[in-house]
Amino acid sequence: MSSSLASSSNLDGSDDTSPQQKQSKKPKYSRFTQQELPACKPLLTPGIVIGIFALVAVLFIPIGLASLSASEAVVEVIDRYDADCVPNDMHGKELDFIQNSSTNKTCTRRLTIPKTMKSPVHIYYELDNFYQNHRRYVKSRSDKQLLQPSKEAETKVCAPEGNTPDGKPIVPCGLIAWSLFNDTYQFSINSDSIQVNKKNIAWASDRSHKFSKDVYPKNFQKGALIGGGKLNESIPLSEQEDLIVWMRTAALPTFRKLYGRIEKDLNANEEITVVIENNYNTYSFGGQKKLVLSTATWIGGKNNFLGVAYLTVGGLCLSLVLAFIVLYLFKPRY
Repeated sequence: MSSSLASSSNLDGSDDTSPQQKQSKKPKYSRFTQQELPACKPLLTPGIVIGIFALVAVLFIPIGLASLSASEAVVEVIDRYDADCVPNDMHGKELDFIQNSSTNKTCTRRLTIPKTMKSPVHIYYELDNFYQNHRRYVKSRSDKQLLQPSKEAETKVCAPEGNTPDGKPIVPCGLIAWSLFNDTYQFSINSDSIQVNKKNIAWASDRSHKFSKDVYPKNFQKGALIGGGKLNESIPLSEQEDLIVWMRTAALPTFRKLYGRIEKDLNANEEITVVIENNYNTYSFGGQKKLVLSTATWIGGKNNFLGVAYLTVGGLCLSLVLAFIVLYLFKPRY
């Protein structure tokens, strides 16, 4: 009797599915949603673990030793001159000295080469306590203006160094360009002048893609405040390499930037005379200025960090290998 009622109900077209089944949000079954796809599940046996750490140690320790050796082969001469290039009667009044345009800022330094320096010898200036990574400083530039002559009036992001007091746009605008480093160096040995090559000191990508050959400086350093160096208005920005180097902002408050190269060998114990124009103001924020002469190897300039890091990781892995071997010998896993 019940089976006949059920069949009659189906014949009438009624649905015997419960409301819970109709409203179910259960996803359609698949191996992906159920996480049943094939997977690699390595078994980390003592032998495999020891082998992995041993491989890392074998690779990292030689790389660390090679990096340290290359770093030690770099010859550097570093001379801090910001304090010594202030006249004795102006000590304690450094800010008055550097801001007075009538004072003589020429300073002569003598550097002794400790070891033979093979060409090219890179010349850097190093600044300390200068935060080029400050958010407002980094944003104070107009990339459109640097690339397109028609965009020279787009200076809104460059305030307060976007326009002159009479409203004319400054090219290049912004605090980065405004604070351009303007100390200069002249080198000589036994009164014979040494030429400094300032070509190709900036990144080729910056010269090609960030600074246009059709954009020329205009009204630069004619704003309300006078900043650092000035620019030649007859030379396009793509050829103003000192500016391009400066506008690639540094990530840390102590940084070096390439000034030029000496294309000749410097012999050991030679004395180089450097005539410095001490123009750049680091005294207002307690900064330091250094002149750096440096050679380079395949790793670049002198930097022991990379070698020490490789040796530290390699040494740690080697220690773990020895520890695991001893542990496995005394307490083997079965």
